[in-house]
Amino acid sequence: MGTERLRGGRWRVPRTTVLLGCGGLLLLTGCASMPDNGDVEAVEASPRGDSQVRVYGMAPRKGAQPNEIVEGFLEAMTGDDPQFATARKYLTKKASQEWDPTHVTVLDDGPVPQDQRANDREGGAYTYALTGTKIAEVNEQRAYQPVNRSYRETLHLSRQNGPDGKEWRIDGLPQGLVLGESDFERIYRSVNKYYFASGTSSEGAGAAHPWLVADPVYVRKRMDPQTQMDPVTQTVEALLSGPTNWLKPVVGSSFPTGTALKLEDGAKSLAFDDRNALKVPLNGKASNVGQKRCREMAAQLLFTLRDLTSYRVGQVELQRSDGSTLCVLGGDQAEDFAPERASGSPDYQYFLDPKQRLVRMVASTENTGADDEADPVPGPLGNGERHLSAVAVARNERHAAGVSQDARSLYVASVVSDSEPEEPVLTSGGKQEKDRLSAPSWDGRGDLWVADRDPRQPRLLRLAGGEGKAEEVKVVDGLDGLDGARIEALKVSADGVRIALLVTQDGRTTLKLGRVERHGPVDKPEVSVVDLRPVAPQMEEVTAVSWAGRSRLVVVGRESGGVQQLRYLQTDGSTSDAQSVPGVNRVTAVASADDDRLPLLAHSVEDGIVRLPPGANWKTVVSKGSYPVYPG
Repeated sequence: MGTERLRGGRWRVPRTTVLLGCGGLLLLTGCASMPDNGDVEAVEASPRGDSQVRVYGMAPRKGAQPNEIVEGFLEAMTGDDPQFATARKYLTKKASQEWDPTHVTVLDDGPVPQDQRANDREGGAYTYALTGTKIAEVNEQRAYQPVNRSYRETLHLSRQNGPDGKEWRIDGLPQGLVLGESDFERIYRSVNKYYFASGTSSEGAGAAHPWLVADPVYVRKRMDPQTQMDPVTQTVEALLSGPTNWLKPVVGSSFPTGTALKLEDGAKSLAFDDRNALKVPLNGKASNVGQKRCREMAAQLLFTLRDLTSYRVGQVELQRSDGSTLCVLGGDQAEDFAPERASGSPDYQYFLDPKQRLVRMVASTENTGADDEADPVPGPLGNGERHLSAVAVARNERHAAGVSQDARSLYVASVVSDSEPEEPVLTSGGKQEKDRLSAPSWDGRGDLWVADRDPRQPRLLRLAGGEGKAEEVKVVDGLDGLDGARIEALKVSADGVRIALLVTQDGRTTLKLGRVERHGPVDKPEVSVVDLRPVAPQMEEVTAVSWAGRSRLVVVGRESGGVQQLRYLQTDGSTSDAQSVPGVNRVTAVASADDDRLPLLAHSVEDGIVRLPPGANWKTVVSKGSYPVYPG
């Protein structure tokens, strides 16, 4: 078996691919026969948590030279062998004991080793520099954190006594796995864990109804080398371990602290039965919870597993430490906890017509074209009393907020009945239109958000219930707030605990995600947005953004030196599940519903209001119009 050149100039050391099946190990060979008699029966496939493919690295050959040791180790890090046994064969005993592969560094084009022996002052040793562009880290909580900076670490080799004499081995190395983006995407997949927004589970006081919030993490697509768990069991374990550090301050788990899997001796994985039901044995920490709380725990599991598998999970049965049933929750029963309850499926799509009125058309999952009619909404926002430049419709579709044509005033009015024009609920003192009010956004709690871009007093504002006095929301990004940056646009998630912000600084507009924290009395909390993190650091300029489901955003922007593009991105900034959207010219606004069966909406300078139904092409709705929105 020969070597293969990789991107970045590396040479790939051969590795073995093994297929698993028929109860044993097979190497590129068949394992089943076709019966030639008997009845044909329909079989419902059960979720399979583990791929039937394994990739193993090659152990170092006798007398391997330093460059072979380095290349072999880098290749072995991409393998599936238990405990990374092959990769550890390239390390000294001490280095192997100290090496912890739970942390992952992702480079855009893989690590490129460079021989640095000229810099060594000691005899019989080699130093290799590993270089590249670092695009992400995955920590011990499995959380993805995008970055964009150069990477440089070293591998140090020395000659070690072995059974066959002196052999080169690595005695100094960076912690964790170092993978190229293509290997990372091959090995790992994103999955959403689910937790309840603070105050909305049975543990919260005065909750109207429980809202589940998605917390994206990465699990291995195949068996995890460290734990020997399949993807289903990895995901359940990740859920039980609690929310990631970034989301933890605004969510909670109904699983009692310390709850863990209690697998039978020697068992490493959970398994679905032929009814797509999963039994989950828990330790004693959960044995005494009540039925209401247990159902919430089961709902967290059901929605988490649905995001992992392509099969409908029939039910989840939680078991006590003695094996008795704690509670059972079926798939249909879990809909009471669905994350979409905070937003629902909208009745209408909205936009501004050429007269700057708010109009609407029926939201349909059908692949309809430009023959639909848009009608003005009832009330002052639709009858022409107010000329608008941007709008947002409450998630219950009973009220809407509109920004005046000059961006100076914000109005809130009914869109289900006629009413007299209201006075503005907020006015900006900015001298220029671009320095006044941003487009508004509603969260699932009924609160209205808007940014005042006045350079003399830039503020993020919230109107509780969409009425009353606008209260300033403190934005904390590091030690100095926004540190001179300005919020240009915003979109709040349906659950109300996350907010997407377009932030301008030094002439560049980037996308950041903030955590919405509420402290104090439930009826009058002190609200702040904290711990902003980049979502699309690879984009030089971001023009527009919209929420597109539980943990996904649709983003309009361009990379450095590139052209404008529309992409779906995860809220953690990861791109492995990113989807590019068919091109449309000069987009200024985009809107997506939480219901992914509904078409994507956009405003194109050249084509007007357009929409993209699933599996179809862009179609013009009206040639003249602006600012399309779904409720939110």
